Amino acid sequence: MTKYRKLGVVTVTVAAIATFASTPPATAAEVSGAVAGAFGKGHTHFVVTAGSGNAFDETYLVLGLGVSHYLIDGLNVGLTLESWVGSDPSMYKVTPSVQYVFYQIPQLNPYVGGFYRRTYIDGLPDINSVGARAGVYLKAGRNAYIGIGAVYESYIDCNTNTYRSCSDTYPEVSFTVAF
Repeated sequence: MTKYRKLGVVTVTVAAIATFASTPPATAAEVSGAVAGAFGKGHTHFVVTAGSGNAFDETYLVLGLGVSHYLIDGLNVGLTLESWVGSDPSMYKVTPSVQYVFYQIPQLNPYVGGFYRRTYIDGLPDINSVGARAGVYLKAGRNAYIGIGAVYESYIDCNTNTYRSCSDTYPEVSFTVAF
């Protein structure tokens, strides 16, 4: 081996050792966040909902915005605001929630959650409810997901003279973007 080839091998070896030595090992949080991806601790999701709903023998346009933040991998707390318009009486709903996403399953991420809801109805007393939801998130893009699921909601102190039913089960579809 010539003197220049030995120098080249030594230079490449020193450069490789310096590169690997200067790259710190991944922390447990980084490894965990990589596994949980968009559902990892510290991520924030913005949710947009749109659809129709029925109440008081009327059909409404339902528009909603929400945000959720992951406290630990898979577990988020959120807040959603909905406006039910296009029929009478109009309604507004405020919903704090908690949800767990099973991020360990690739491509299809099941979720379960619970919520408390306050509904403001024009001309009627406000009503509270509690509920549970379950479904799946399907990856729709790099940081985008479509949620498809079902919800069970039970109204607290419900008056059957005013409301036809004091509980409801319905489908839900959402679009969420993760940051």
